[in-house]
Formats: sequence, structure tokens, C-alpha cells
Amino acid sequence: MNALVMAAAEEAENPLLPPIPELVIGLIAFLIVFLFLGKKLLPNINRVLDERRAAIEGGMEKAKAAQDEAQQALEDYRAQLADARHEAARLRQEAQEQGVALIAEMRAEGQRQQEEIIAAGHAQIEADRQVATATLRQDVGKLAIDLAGRIVGESMTDSAVQSRTIDRFLDALEAKAAEQKTEAGR
Repeated sequence: MNALVMAAAEEAENPLLPPIPELVIGLIAFLIVFLFLGKKLLPNINRVLDERRAAIEGGMEKAKAAQDEAQQALEDYRAQLADARHEAARLRQEAQEQGVALIAEMRAEGQRQQEEIIAAGHAQIEADRQVATATLRQDVGKLAIDLAGRIVGESMTDSAVQSRTIDRFLDALEAKAAEQKTEAGR
């Protein structure tokens, strides 16, 4: 029987089951630690988690606001760039129009100056021709008087006689020259 009692006593002491007093002390210690953690640590952990969540949400809101601001700045930049391109195209068009107008103005001015130069040249030629004709008339007149004086054998000092003789001689020369031009034109 001893063996049976011992076997029964051994069965009562199961190594997996702790003794009841240790179980009660462990349960009390667990409750103390649980209450300590629940009262002191858990609020601090929740507060830190709430702060972290708020910081993350605030950071996300700030990031979204920064992204919206960057998007707005990009749109403003694109609008300014489009305006600048439009302005550059307008200025380029104005410059081309001014260039065309300036070229036309310069051509007209050049044409006007050319006509003035040609008119001045014609006037100068006419004045030189008149001077040359007058000089030639005088020289031819003197030669004609000298020649007529030699042919007639008397001096032609009378100015009225000289003038008539010169005019007759020159008229005859001019008629002959006109007759030759008419024959050459045929």
C-alpha cells in the first residue's frame, strides 16, 4: 500500500501544475504589474502614439499643402512662360513690321534722293551747256569777226556790225547742224 500511497502522492504533485499558493502569489503579482502598466505606461504609450499620429497627419497635411502650392507655382510659371512667349512673338511681329516699314521708307527716301540728284545733275548740265554756249558764241564770234575782217579786208570794229555778222554766222551753223541731225535720224 505504501507503494500505492506514494504513487498517489506523486500523482498529486504534478510538475506542470504549480502549487496553489504560488499560483495565487503569481496572479496577484500579475495583477499589480497589469494595473501598473495600465495606469502608468499605457497612457504614456497612448499619448506618444497620438502625438506620432498627429505629427504624421500634420506632416501629410503640410506635404499636401506644399504639393498644392508647388502645383500652383508650376501653373503660374507655365502661365508666365506662355505670356512671355506670346509677348516675344508679338514683339518679333512688331519688329518685322517696323523693319518692312523702315525698308519701304528708306527705299522711298533713296528714290527721292536719286530724283533730286538727277534733277540737280540735269540743272547743272543745262547751266554748263548755257555757259559753254555763251563762251563758244563769244569765241566763235571773235573768230568770225577776225575771219570776216580778213576776207573783207577792213576792220570790223563796229559792235552792231559785229553782232549782226556773228548772229548770221551762228544761225547758219545751227541750221546746218539741225539739217544734219534730221538726215542722221532717218
